[in-house]
Amino acid sequence: MRTHPAAGLRWRAALTWLLLLGSAAAEPLPEGSAAAQALGMEPAREAVRTHPGWHPPRLILVDPGLHADLPRLRDAVPQAKLVELPTATKQQLATADAVLGSCDHALLAAAPHLLWVQWLAAGVEHCVHEPLLQERHLLLTNMQRTAAPSMAEHVMALMLALARHLDYFYRAQQQQQWAADSPRLEDLAGKTVLVVGLGGIGTEVARRAHALGMKVIATRASSREGPDYVSYVGLPDELPRLVGSADFIVNCAPLTAQTTGIFNEALFAAMKPGSYFVSVGRGRSTVTADLIAALRTQRLAGAALDVVDPEPLPPDNPLWRLPNVIITPHVSADTSVTAEQRVLLLHENLRRYAAGEPMLAVVDLGRGY
Repeated sequence: MRTHPAAGLRWRAALTWLLLLGSAAAEPLPEGSAAAQALGMEPAREAVRTHPGWHPPRLILVDPGLHADLPRLRDAVPQAKLVELPTATKQQLATADAVLGSCDHALLAAAPHLLWVQWLAAGVEHCVHEPLLQERHLLLTNMQRTAAPSMAEHVMALMLALARHLDYFYRAQQQQQWAADSPRLEDLAGKTVLVVGLGGIGTEVARRAHALGMKVIATRASSREGPDYVSYVGLPDELPRLVGSADFIVNCAPLTAQTTGIFNEALFAAMKPGSYFVSVGRGRSTVTADLIAALRTQRLAGAALDVVDPEPLPPDNPLWRLPNVIITPHVSADTSVTAEQRVLLLHENLRRYAAGEPMLAVVDLGRGY
């Protein structure tokens, strides 16, 4: 198996720090380049101190979901006061320098001095469409890559479940039936997987698929560059051609104006007959009615969905009842590893912001990710 040297170093660093993080809350977190290496991220080109209006933070607003992590986060910015949003006064809102976990319009309107918004997920479609964030050119960072390893493992679990028809055997088990006359099982080795969106999540999916002996091809919007275990990286306009050669199509794309509804009737028709569709990107990138039609006509052999449109999926939606569909309720990132990675990124970005250094996971407001 080929392994990119830099990728191997990042994995060893990440595993080392995660072992330290999991041992005790009081253990110090890695700082500076070590934290960036553990997260597999490159800092922004410009230091945050060059942003107009920057100064060392005095008050930072924090989403209440981070309550348990406050002691560790305060350690990164001992000179600043961290205030949970529900308890913040009007005066505190008016003087806040940054916020962790919200880009709500009402909050931004009440906090005119905010300079930095740290979103607590990878997808930022809600934030980038907020007019005040755009008008004020606020610094927006997200959780890119923190959930990538966990989500990639979820993708592999879904692919194996589809290939081995585990849903069929589970239904038989529930009925106490020895399902000897089962569908033909398939191996992943030798199959071709198309990763749509070769970002942080897509790269981790590609790494694992290659390790299982799959041929990996991909698309990405930024360039044709990719790790050596991806045999071909195409641009988005090549997607209709590439889906025709893939046994598995994995949606890892962010939700932007360009990716909304890309998995539609035309694209499903272009897919290889009997292929499988796996989605962990965003539900709105798939036209649900067109996916249902492709499954009913058996153009697709099956689908595994961690994201759907709408969410939560209504009880009367036909996807629930299709026999060749596996649905998980947007939980692919809900692991202890992801939780620790997120705390590490929050801690490091707080430290970097206070010191005026280049930030991690900066979102391009124009591109939307």
